[in-house]
Amino acid sequence: MSVFRAWREARALRRRALAYVGRIAAEPDDADVRWLARHATAGDEDHARWELRYARRALGLLVAGRDALDDRTASVVARELTAALHSDRHIAADKMRVAQQQFNARLQAYGEVLAHRLGGESTGARLGRALLTFAGRGSAPPPQLLADGGELLARYLGDANAALRDAFGTASLPEHVPPSTMRGAGTAS
Repeated sequence: MSVFRAWREARALRRRALAYVGRIAAEPDDADVRWLARHATAGDEDHARWELRYARRALGLLVAGRDALDDRTASVVARELTAALHSDRHIAADKMRVAQQQFNARLQAYGEVLAHRLGGESTGARLGRALLTFAGRGSAPPPQLLADGGELLARYLGDANAALRDAFGTASLPEHVPPSTMRGAGTAS
């Protein structure tokens, strides 16, 4: 591959990542903020908004790593997400390290929830529990509250998947080729 072609492809990948990060870094809906403030942050809408920002971004990065067609996508998205965090007007310069630590804690927790099946609790309930815990819910949430929190984050996952497809495209196979035949394609026997 020529240097110029590699440079053009890298620029195109970065443009797609910027578009994707723009979508996953969008401000949470006011109704979602009010819901979380009512159920977990003792009415503190600023705290609720931050938790939802972190959740949307963390889930978006996890989706990029899990569902992208190109192995490079997650690292490019992570780089652009980090740059977006550093230029976020909502974060004071002296609080950047704290914001990064908080984001990383949420990224790890949500990643573990999505990666592991624990006990009999659904993924949605575990997502809801993680959100409510980070938001400061002190008491054990009732099952419906966990389900509602899980549905909110499931919507964020769906939004991230749609944004990923919009920015990076979708896989397509000829009609006569079943996806199961593609497993191991391109590997030596």
